[in-house]
Amino acid sequence: MAVFTDAEIAYLEAQPLIRIGSVSPSGQTDVSVATFGVDGDTLVSGGFAIEKTVRFKNVLSNPRVSVIIDDLPITDPWSPRGFKVRGTMVAEEHDGGMQFRITPEVIWSWGINTKTEGIPPMERRTVPEA
Repeated sequence: MAVFTDAEIAYLEAQPLIRIGSVSPSGQTDVSVATFGVDGDTLVSGGFAIEKTVRFKNVLSNPRVSVIIDDLPITDPWSPRGFKVRGTMVAEEHDGGMQFRITPEVIWSWGINTKTEGIPPMERRTVPEA
């Protein structure tokens, strides 16, 4: 069973940015914005010298993350769309550099699978373990 629906994949592939929330060993929270892509049942995010970032240092000690991808295509009526993931993130080598791979455990989405104007319903699902 695929982790993402076809509508979610289409939405994610059309979005340029992801917000990644991580936590340091001392409990300090951090949110960063980055580019990303969909790779099968995971999300990947790279960039220049990510090993120097706060999120890289955080994920070495605590792989738990939350991410948000969202937009607001219509403001009248207010019609937000979005995608939230709670899961784990690892740093891995990729093309001579590093990238992050995010594995979803819980997914929330709104305004993606159900297209309605106005405040959309929130859909939540737990991802079965592989």
